[in-house]
Amino acid sequence: MNNRNIDIDLVYMWVDGSDPVWLAKKQLYTQQPDKSSETDAAGRYASNDELKYSLRSVEMYAPWIRNIFIITDDQKPEWLNTQNPKIKVIDHRDILPVEALPTFNSNVIEYFLYKIPGLSEHFLLANDDMFFNAHFSSDYFFTRDGYPIVCLKRKIFGKWHHKVKARVQTIGEYRQTVIDAMNLIEQKFGKVYSGLPHHNIDSFRKSDYHKAVEEVFNDQVKKSQFNRIRTASDLQRSAFSYYALAIGHAYLKYVGRKEASRILIYKHNFTEYINRYHPLLFCLNDDQHSTDEHRKQVRPFLETLFPEKSPFEK
Repeated sequence: MNNRNIDIDLVYMWVDGSDPVWLAKKQLYTQQPDKSSETDAAGRYASNDELKYSLRSVEMYAPWIRNIFIITDDQKPEWLNTQNPKIKVIDHRDILPVEALPTFNSNVIEYFLYKIPGLSEHFLLANDDMFFNAHFSSDYFFTRDGYPIVCLKRKIFGKWHHKVKARVQTIGEYRQTVIDAMNLIEQKFGKVYSGLPHHNIDSFRKSDYHKAVEEVFNDQVKKSQFNRIRTASDLQRSAFSYYALAIGHAYLKYVGRKEASRILIYKHNFTEYINRYHPLLFCLNDDQHSTDEHRKQVRPFLETLFPEKSPFEK
């Protein structure tokens, strides 16, 4: 299969965490006023219009993308041009089971992406803080036989990962969910993939994603889908990538900062980092360590990098 001839869609999840209606709903259902934890940090919901600039990066560097699906909770960016034929806004209610609603847990939302109406067999998944930073062909994400390329970082937990005794307190909720995903693959398929996800745009086949959710990890999905916010016990979507590798429906590629960089907004000088590594992809990561002062730096930096208004804006 020549992957230059396949349809490839791009999926984003987006939320405006400053919306008072959304905030009231979240408080009502989660009873979680604390926004300093790894699983429920303000940065998980804050919007600095990153999506606007991510879409500008798509227009600049990946115009071959067919449709762009934006998954929201009864919200819509005010600047978004919904008349653009590529843009499709999908509400949580369109894809999630009723019993899982409402949810403020991105892990849970990700389980049901294969239900997006009209989603192509080959699709990319991005957070709104992820950006293209160079001209791309689809070969970066899919091989000529149509299988996705799974990008992992060479941070190896080691063969002992399934015996690790350090829990959330020492390794963090995110890494714990990744370790649990590794363990599941080893238990079910006898294979170990101990590299960390690259925390950037990922590629999938819808048919394998569907089977992973509905069959292979269905028990874990059913347990996790009732967690209103992210928890260390959630099934993490890295399991779907490891699964594709385990059944021979994906190819593994180890990447470094020059392919895919994760820039921490509380830690790194954005411009210096970009000029040093010139990454093909980058994520401008907002987490529990970030403050409003850190977030103020985001928009000016992105405006400098992606100054041209895209057709996806009004």
